[in-house]
Amino acid sequence: MSDDSGIGALGNRLESNNDKNSVASSMRFDFPVRASGLGWVGSVLPFNIALGPMSTLVQLLILNLNGTVLEVGLAITLFNAVSVPAALFWGLVTDRFHQRRILIVFSFLVTTLILVLFLFVRTIYWVSFLYALFSFGTTASTTPLNLLVMETERKPKWASAFAKFSMLSSVGQTIGLLLGMLWSFYVPLEYFVIPLAVLSLISAALAAFLIREPDMVFERQTLTMNKQSFFNRLYQSPFLFLKIPYLTDFKRFSKSLRHELTRHTPLLYLAIFLFFLSAGIFNTSLVPALEANSISSLLIFSVILLGMIVQIISFRFAGPYTERKSPIKAAIEGLTLRIIGYGTLAAFAYLFTGLWFLIPVLIFYPLSSGIAYSIIYTSSNTMVFNTLNPRRNGSNLGVYSALVGAAIMIGSFVSGFSSFYLGFYVTFLVSAVCLVFSAWLMSLMQNPNNQFSFCS
Repeated sequence: MSDDSGIGALGNRLESNNDKNSVASSMRFDFPVRASGLGWVGSVLPFNIALGPMSTLVQLLILNLNGTVLEVGLAITLFNAVSVPAALFWGLVTDRFHQRRILIVFSFLVTTLILVLFLFVRTIYWVSFLYALFSFGTTASTTPLNLLVMETERKPKWASAFAKFSMLSSVGQTIGLLLGMLWSFYVPLEYFVIPLAVLSLISAALAAFLIREPDMVFERQTLTMNKQSFFNRLYQSPFLFLKIPYLTDFKRFSKSLRHELTRHTPLLYLAIFLFFLSAGIFNTSLVPALEANSISSLLIFSVILLGMIVQIISFRFAGPYTERKSPIKAAIEGLTLRIIGYGTLAAFAYLFTGLWFLIPVLIFYPLSSGIAYSIIYTSSNTMVFNTLNPRRNGSNLGVYSALVGAAIMIGSFVSGFSSFYLGFYVTFLVSAVCLVFSAWLMSLMQNPNNQFSFCS
C-alpha cells in the first residue's frame, strides 16, 4: 500500500509500519499455523497482490478510453466517497454478526466478481462505477482480518503478529505492482484484471479452508486499545468509525481549539486533514501527469513500484527515528521533506516534458511517498493513538475519520479540475502548500520550550 494507497485510492492505495511504533517492522513470516502446516494469514497474500495495482490500473484504463485527468479525479472521488460509509457499515456488520470467515470470504468473492466485470466495460462511467463497487467490496474484509489476528494469537505476540501481517500485505501489493509492470509490457492492459480476479478467487478458496471462527471474539473497540492493531487498521484504511460522529462532537472539537490546554488534539487532526488533502490532490494527478508526458504504462507501474519498495524499507527505520526525535518533531521533518519533493516536482512539471519529466519523478516520488510518508504516518498515528480518551474513543475517532474522509475526497475532486484547467504543475504546487500549512499547525503543538510530546 504505497504512500497514500489507503488514500489517494486508498491511495495509490499505497496512500503502510515500523519496529515498535509500526506494524511492518519484521521481515520474517513465521505465522502461527494450524495442524495442516499452513497459517490462515497466507490466504490474504493473493488478495493483496490483486489489490496492489488497481489504483494505477483504473487510472490508466480511464486514460486509455480517451478520458482526461478530470474523469480520473471524479472516479477517485467516487471511490473515496464510497470508502467512508463502507468502513462504517462493514464495521457495524462485523460487530453485529461475529462471522469472520464469512465476511472475509464474501469480500474476496465480491472482489473477484467486480474484477471480472471490468472485462466488459467500454465507457469511463462504468469503470468509475465498478471502481466504487470495488471500494465497497474490499472494505468488508478490513476489520475482520485485523480482529482475527488478535483472536487467533496470544496477546504477548500481537505486536509481532501484526508486523508480519502488515508486511505480508505490503509484499503482496508490491508483487501486484511488479506483475502489472510486466503485464503491461506484453499484454493489453484491459486484460490485466483476469489474473487479478484469479488471485482474489484463490484467496477466497484458501480463506474458506484455512480460517476457523475463533472461540473468543472481539469488537472494534479492541483495535484502539493496542498500538500495533491500531496502526495496522489505519494502514489498511484510514477510516476507523466506532460510532457515527454527531454535530455535538464537532462542536466540542471546535471549542477545544480556543483553549491552550485542550487545543493539541484539534490541531493534530487539522494538520492530518491537510496532509490527506495534499495526498488526495497529488496522488490523483500523478499517473495522468506521467501519461500526458507520453510515459508508457510499463514505466508508470515502475514509478509506483519504486515508491512502494522505498516505503517498505523506510518503515523499518521510521519507528526508532520517531522515538529519537519525538513524534511532533519527526512529523514536521517528514512534512518538510515531502514539501521539498512535491514542490520540486511542481517546478519540473512546469519546466520539462516527455521523458525528461520521468527523471525527477523517479527521484522525488520515492523520497516523498516512501521516506517522508513513513515518517509522517508513524509519528502522526503515534500522536493520534496517545490522544485517545477511553471515554471518548468513539466520538474522537468518528471526528478523525470524517475529517480524513472529507480531506481525501475533496483532494481528489480538486485535483482533477485543477490539473485539467490549470495544469499539473499548479496541482502539485497546491499540494505542497497544503503541507506547508500542515507543518505550521504541527509546530503550534509544541510548547515554548519545545518539550511537548505525545510519547507514551
